[in-house]
Amino acid sequence: MDSTRRFGKYRVEREVLDEQRLEEITQRKAYSDIHRSLTEQLRDSLRCTLPKLKRDVMSSLPVLYWLPKYSVWDYGMPDLVSGISVGIMHLPQGMAYALLASLPPVFGLYTSLYPALIYFFFGTSRHISIGTFTVLSIMVGSVTERLAPDVDFLIMNGTNITSEVDITARDSFRVQVAAATTVLGGLIQVLLGVVKFGFVGTYLSEPLVRAYTTAAAAHAVVAQLKYIFGVSPSRFSGPLSLVYTLKDVCSLLPHTHLPTLLVSAVTMALLIAAKELNSFLSPKLPVPIPVELITIVAGTLVSSYAHLNSNYTVSVVGEIPSGLSSPCVPDVSLFGEVIGDAFALAIVGYAISISLGKTFAIKHGYKVDSNQELVALGLSNAVGGFFQCFSVCPSMSRSLIQESTGGKTQMAGVASALIVLVTILKLGTLFQELPKAILASIVFVNLKGMFKQYADIVTLWRSSKIDLVVWLVTWVSTMLLNLDLGLAASITFALFTVIFRTQMPTYSVLGNVPGTELYVDLETHRQAREIPGVTIFRSSATVYFANADLYLEALKKSGLDISKMIIYKRRQEAKQRRRERRAERRAKRQAKKERRTQRTAEGLSGSPAVSVEEDVGFWGDTCIAGTGSEREDQAWTERENGTVFVIPTTPRTADGPSRWEYLKGGAPDSTSLGWMSELQDGDTTTLGSSSEDTLSRDLERVSLGSLGKWTWDIHSIILDLSTANFIDIVAIKMMKNVFQDFSEIDVDIYMAGCQASVVEQLERSEFFSDSITKRHLFASVHDAVLYCLNHRGASSFPRYDPSLVSLFRFYLECPALTFL
Repeated sequence: MDSTRRFGKYRVEREVLDEQRLEEITQRKAYSDIHRSLTEQLRDSLRCTLPKLKRDVMSSLPVLYWLPKYSVWDYGMPDLVSGISVGIMHLPQGMAYALLASLPPVFGLYTSLYPALIYFFFGTSRHISIGTFTVLSIMVGSVTERLAPDVDFLIMNGTNITSEVDITARDSFRVQVAAATTVLGGLIQVLLGVVKFGFVGTYLSEPLVRAYTTAAAAHAVVAQLKYIFGVSPSRFSGPLSLVYTLKDVCSLLPHTHLPTLLVSAVTMALLIAAKELNSFLSPKLPVPIPVELITIVAGTLVSSYAHLNSNYTVSVVGEIPSGLSSPCVPDVSLFGEVIGDAFALAIVGYAISISLGKTFAIKHGYKVDSNQELVALGLSNAVGGFFQCFSVCPSMSRSLIQESTGGKTQMAGVASALIVLVTILKLGTLFQELPKAILASIVFVNLKGMFKQYADIVTLWRSSKIDLVVWLVTWVSTMLLNLDLGLAASITFALFTVIFRTQMPTYSVLGNVPGTELYVDLETHRQAREIPGVTIFRSSATVYFANADLYLEALKKSGLDISKMIIYKRRQEAKQRRRERRAERRAKRQAKKERRTQRTAEGLSGSPAVSVEEDVGFWGDTCIAGTGSEREDQAWTERENGTVFVIPTTPRTADGPSRWEYLKGGAPDSTSLGWMSELQDGDTTTLGSSSEDTLSRDLERVSLGSLGKWTWDIHSIILDLSTANFIDIVAIKMMKNVFQDFSEIDVDIYMAGCQASVVEQLERSEFFSDSITKRHLFASVHDAVLYCLNHRGASSFPRYDPSLVSLFRFYLECPALTFL
């Protein structure tokens, strides 16, 4: 092996390997040796051993793995500080996001308590903070408002036309709806996790998730407008509910409650200023300033001492019961009405959870189990639903605080849950005078990060137009069709883009880079050179039922129009059969004439003085001047005994092969004499009736050559299947047709770069036969090219074309194309 300082050079001499020879050398295992039978798999799954039991328990309860190794000295104080910081954030966010779910604020505190404790036992991520989240709260709110609208709880005031809403009954039923949806969504997540369906989250691409959360932020803003302006718009559900709600709010703007608007404006101004100051001082602060908690405390004090509710009719949180509520079984009868929403909540919550979990796991060097995360999140929702919690998932803001403040393990989540627990037991009643406008303002300001995601449009425009279309379709469908239908439409469209890109891949014809074993696209690389007589065809995607026909059409367009060539060949074969039948009839007539002549001669043998020369001349003239059919047969015989000249009309260039002209019978015109003078001996093919095999072969060449370029040059086609990771029955049938069709015109087909899984599928589908064997499969394109050139070589080319012969010799002399 020769090497230089910058570029390594090598020359490898080895045997050209087809698939059959490769299996003999590498001793590839049989399918039964690699894949165990279903009976063996079932037996192993039911077998119980102590190591297996320990492994299963550890994987189901990850806390048993890391808690015995927990070091209070190393991790205790960082987890405590981080937990207190996150717990302080839980309080305002829990109450604020409960309003998004159209539930009383205290249920937001419950949602921040129970799921975090459940995740402590079953979760595998050390840094995510389980609790309320904007998008899921909005999705739960759409369900509760759809199944429990205000119009179902109106109380008429006797003879008066006016009516009011029974808030207590409404909120009680909404809590039941939210709990039933949460429990059902949690059960779906647990079921998917048990059957190892954790990869389902991968179908939600990053552009789809970011566009979905951006549209959900718009839904959250519209939902909070009624609290910010102090108006009471009508409730809408279903498609275009966002548009109808926004229209109703705009129509009610003249009736804005000014004290409520003032509270909202002051709160948002202070929050924005405090957050900017917090971000500016964050490098110097060990713990971020709890801006939301300070705002809630200050707002509660101002409202309590100024009596905003009684003096200015500013809406406040109201009664917050102290203590924990007892668990209760959710209303199972509601499952049928919320199953679609529950599935959407399960998928979206898991997608957000696993994306955040893997982000922190990569950063800190540990592993997150996707299936166990699905189970942990499902149990957090299912168990939390029994305690009147609504759907949860990690929050980006709280998770960043937990990680940035030094949190090391899930113990930080326990510390934050204790802060929430103390608030529920002792401090909950202090927030009864908190204006709802302040909670709405907190939600509004916290959505600033999601609003920044509109910058994705510019980024995706520069990087990927397909991802941009996915982003826009997701945003539009979520805005117009609501959160549940919008998610379904977005996932469907995203999957269609994948199918479309695999159905319409890029097809290319490859050429060799001189002096190397590299094969690149001829159209996109200047130094790529065409292999004489060989077409290397590659698709950028795997071949399956959706693109099998398109693959075949692209293969035909790449060089050989197989349909026309087969039709032309069969037409020539029909002509040949007709000629043979005519020749047979002529032979019979000639034999009949000879017998008649013989009988006449025998009858006249006794007659005197008859000249033999005159007799022969007489009968000869009679035969020549016979019927019209006999004259036609004689003329056809004369044409059959003519010469076929194969003349190139244009010389071969680097851009493509030359074109051919076939002159049958007679002499070529004057324009062709220059080419004829350069032909060597043997460059003309005489079609004589004496050699039937030669006639048939030369007639076939004439019919194929008349189709123009690419027809004479190609003797082998190599299908590069290195991009295929599977092949289905439709594609296998198409491949069989390719082998059969091209064999009719004497063009060999080879397959290169097949993965082991593809070869196994070909074997199981009985692809191989007497005419198609594993010798048609090669481990690489380079091996297939070497075999084609060695097997067919320059014998398939006209001897007078020096460019083909010289190029073929170039490849023979090339070190990378050495024959063994």
